[in-house]
Amino acid sequence: MKSLHDVPAPAKLNLFLHVLGRRADGMHLIQSAFALIDWCDTLHFELRPSGGLTREDLGAELPAEDLVLAAARALQAASGTNCGAHIAIDKRIPTQAGMGGGSSDAATCLLALNRLWNLNYPLARLAQIGLTLGADVPFFLGGRNAWVEGIGERITPLELPSARFAVVKPPHGLETARIFQDPQLERSSAPAIISGFAASAYTFGVNDLQPVAQRLCPEVTQAIEWLGLQGVAGRMTGSGSAVFGLMKQGKALQAAPAGWQVRTCGSLEAHPLFGWASSDDSVGG
Repeated sequence: MKSLHDVPAPAKLNLFLHVLGRRADGMHLIQSAFALIDWCDTLHFELRPSGGLTREDLGAELPAEDLVLAAARALQAASGTNCGAHIAIDKRIPTQAGMGGGSSDAATCLLALNRLWNLNYPLARLAQIGLTLGADVPFFLGGRNAWVEGIGERITPLELPSARFAVVKPPHGLETARIFQDPQLERSSAPAIISGFAASAYTFGVNDLQPVAQRLCPEVTQAIEWLGLQGVAGRMTGSGSAVFGLMKQGKALQAAPAGWQVRTCGSLEAHPLFGWASSDDSVGG
């Protein structure tokens, strides 16, 4: 039976996140820089000619209906294929962390099934499907670190210097919708430009979601303070509750409080699956 094993889905960090405003439909306008890191989930795919879709959780248990199955169903519907798949997921990226784990899994699923089912869809077609699943999915499909604008759909590839990060996820998570709906969220940051960011990529700007997140989840503050005690300037990624900071060469982290997930992560120049789908819109269906 045809299969694809050990297919990675990396996490991302929001190096900064500014909220510029809100559209009439309630969607928020943002600017951010997304950086891929080597904290990954691993997925395995086996072809099912019957068209059935099943999922097996090898790590942390996922909800019955998750973005991976949603991505597989969306690709089935868009292509009209009779193929199915059994998908096994070794979940390592924390949930409700602001690290994009669910969106990354969905992107990897689209890329892998596009290959397993011989669809040969180009990236632009997969991104159209991905955007219906979540605003971050097209970023992971694009495969490059990126400057992200709009509601997340405007993506400009970025070259970032190699770096090591301390990434800390306290026990409790945060729901993205809860933060964006909070009346105290600052929604009027001034627009930034890429050239201004490039001069200080890892210290630029702030995360406008962080003050709300710290009020809703005190562990965010505790994690930032814990990093500070070790000489690492921490900030929250995405909508939290994970925080991160730039590591100095040769620096090691002390033991973390019980229940916290802590890793030293390296930056990625590109997604491990970069090139799995053609960038040529004339290819595929």
